[in-house]
Amino acid sequence: MQRRDIGRLALCGLLGVTVNQMLFIKGLTLTTAIHASLLMLCSPILITILAFWILKERVTILKIAGLALGVMGSVWLIAGKQNTSQPKDYLLGDIFIVLNGISYAFYFILVKPLMERYTSLQVVRWVFTFGFIMMLPIGWLQFGNIHWQVFGLKYAGVLAFVILAGTFLAYVLNAYGIRILGPGTTSAYIYIQLVFAVAIAVLFFNEQLTSQKIIAGIMILGGVYLVSMKKRFP
Repeated sequence: MQRRDIGRLALCGLLGVTVNQMLFIKGLTLTTAIHASLLMLCSPILITILAFWILKERVTILKIAGLALGVMGSVWLIAGKQNTSQPKDYLLGDIFIVLNGISYAFYFILVKPLMERYTSLQVVRWVFTFGFIMMLPIGWLQFGNIHWQVFGLKYAGVLAFVILAGTFLAYVLNAYGIRILGPGTTSAYIYIQLVFAVAIAVLFFNEQLTSQKIIAGIMILGGVYLVSMKKRFP
């Protein structure tokens, strides 16, 4: 690691790990999953705007059309899921999710120059190292509140999945995507998670798969496809 990159890596650790994870987890405990999914659309939209502004990525008709199609499909998809009850502090939770998206958007932009000098694993290693150091004082206060007597194998398996698949692999693959495709295109693939969320809800929570959800899913995938075509259609 070069000395000139220490500050940027530390800032990436702060925004991409410490602030991002804490705001998302706290926000998710206060608001609903539907609200969280909808508000996460702020991330790719803001990332694309920042990529146009800061990184001077080229604005193309296909990219704008793809982002618009993905947003419309995502909003329509989530709007079809009704939720009659709202948590007491859902508004505060929504604010946390929005701030989480803003934090992650700036992380995407700041990490781009680092991907040109280091490998994905090197960047993630240092980002997580700085993020862990910054999160340790806050996390240590809550560590003592864990009820270890009920922390069985099931919870250990879930925690391992969150750490390895939901966190480590997600950051590595995102970093690789930023290096190859750029932050704007990589962020657009966040829309796909909404399709998987609906599929899981149907398979495991017995929610009804309607024509509205199918069409919305097609719109989302179509938007991602249009965004990924930028290299072939300037």
